[in-house]
Amino acid sequence: MKMTCRWIRVLTFISIYWAAIGNGAIAQGTRQINKLSAKEAVEFAKKNNYQVKKSLEDIRIQDQVNREVTASAFPQINGSFNFTDNVKLPTSLLPGEFFGQPAGTYIPVKFGVQYSSTLGATLDQIIFDGQVFVGLQARKTAMEFARKNEEITEENIAVNVYKVYYQLLIAEVQIGLFHDNIVRYEKLYNDTREIYKNGFAEKLDVDKVSVTLINLRTDSLKLRTQMNNGYLGLKVLLGMPIADSLILTDKITEAMVKNDILDSAYNYENRREYQMLMLSKQLNEFNVKRYKMMAIPTLSVFGNYYTNAQRNRFDYFEEGGVWFQQSAIGLRVNVPIFDGNRRRARMQQAISAVRKSEYDAKLLELSIDNDVAASRNRFRDAVIAVDAQHANMKVAESVFDQTKKKYDQGLGSNTEINTAQTDLLTAQTNLFSAYYDAVIAKIDYLKAVGKIY
Repeated sequence: MKMTCRWIRVLTFISIYWAAIGNGAIAQGTRQINKLSAKEAVEFAKKNNYQVKKSLEDIRIQDQVNREVTASAFPQINGSFNFTDNVKLPTSLLPGEFFGQPAGTYIPVKFGVQYSSTLGATLDQIIFDGQVFVGLQARKTAMEFARKNEEITEENIAVNVYKVYYQLLIAEVQIGLFHDNIVRYEKLYNDTREIYKNGFAEKLDVDKVSVTLINLRTDSLKLRTQMNNGYLGLKVLLGMPIADSLILTDKITEAMVKNDILDSAYNYENRREYQMLMLSKQLNEFNVKRYKMMAIPTLSVFGNYYTNAQRNRFDYFEEGGVWFQQSAIGLRVNVPIFDGNRRRARMQQAISAVRKSEYDAKLLELSIDNDVAASRNRFRDAVIAVDAQHANMKVAESVFDQTKKKYDQGLGSNTEINTAQTDLLTAQTNLFSAYYDAVIAKIDYLKAVGKIY
């Protein structure tokens, strides 16, 4: 008996310790207290979640890619400077008869100067290039594609935040009921012990109640540990420092769980994945257009200006040196004639990519129909289960109370008490399972119809 009481005290201490951790009582690592509703938690995640931040960087990358495409349509100006020191001038052989020597002889002669330099600039301007033209047209769609990808990331994070948030709310209520059960069994334990002292019960009855009480405390401790770990997981989703304190301000209620938001009509276009798929199809169509335009000649103008100097001594910085200028302007036309059918092969690949996008859209439509129907069915079944299990739990509580009264009057057995307690725990577990199923099904439905936020 003393050993049993000691274990009860130990488990009580551990439960209080973990509760202190869960409530942020250990303030050594706490930096900030965050009180968030479910919607506020989603907004917090949009600003701080690192997956969302990575998606925002993708948008910035696409913006710079668009600038790169735009740059192709602007004049391309390049400057150059070249300096050469001919340490050893090349030697050429000239026929000897040029210098009055016998035929068949050669005179070695060195041509050139030791130092030479060239300074100049070139300009190229595209007048017409089909690929650049299509690239400029595709910039807006490419940016929308990057933004839509970021929205999908936000949506997936929001779904996970909602699910974890409401799971934690349900766990808090469940811990409260566990506490009620523990209080109930603590009274039963004390009553049974008094009955035993008065000789109207066996020690076995006391031990059985003690075992059940310890099991309840252990299960409560496990549930609290799971809930504390759930808070850690939610902080990771939110992008919140682990040391910060997080308090959930929403409360789980039957009205919130059972609130029917299931519309009969929905639109595929409301799904961000569908919108992104349509943008992907547009980009593939731009690819087809780009390869078609590659068959059209390109037109550009160019110009250059150079000045150069040649010296036998390094006097570039002295006045009076002669620099020679040259410049040119021109028109360049490139006419594709034959590339081994490379362009045609690429265009056929792009056409197939467009068809694949169309098939993907049909598959996604079927998937959306399935997601909506399945989540709607799960929600309706869960709501029915909530009503049934709530009534069942009330009956189980009543049965336990009646059995306890009979036991206190000496008309019931310890076995009946244990059976009633087991039935009550089962009813409570089934109720919270139905709560969770309803919440998850509702969130899945809202995501399926594109209305998660």
